[in-house]
Amino acid sequence: MATQKTPRIDPLTMEVVELIGTVVARYHEEYEDAAAEHALTGAQARLLSLLSLESLPMRRLAQQLKCEPSNVTGIVDRLEARGLVERRPDPADRRVKLAAATAEGREVARGLRDSLNFAREPLAGLSEDERLALRDLLRRMLGADVHEG
Repeated sequence: MATQKTPRIDPLTMEVVELIGTVVARYHEEYEDAAAEHALTGAQARLLSLLSLESLPMRRLAQQLKCEPSNVTGIVDRLEARGLVERRPDPADRRVKLAAATAEGREVARGLRDSLNFAREPLAGLSEDERLALRDLLRRMLGADVHEG
């Protein structure tokens, strides 16, 4: 029986993978800290950030957050109790409820975005061409999952 060798990953690829992991970990840590400063959990902050851009039906929120609709309902309930989110009928289909950020919710989401310096500060040290190259490489790595813009 021939033994198959597992292809070895070259050191450069390993270093890049480790650096990406470090970037992701630092981003999540800072995001959780920023959420806590606004007395929010990370999930509440992510949901509020999404809703500050547009009103969404619960099912769509669950898809974007990659969680169960029942979890989204609980998060929306807690944010609604704080006056940061409200439920509205969908003008296109009144049977569907949209979750929407209130004016106060949009303000909290803006404060949350403004307090996330981790990515902004290191990226500011790169030229526009370097940021464009990084963006394009990340888009290529992610394939069709990222919208052009």
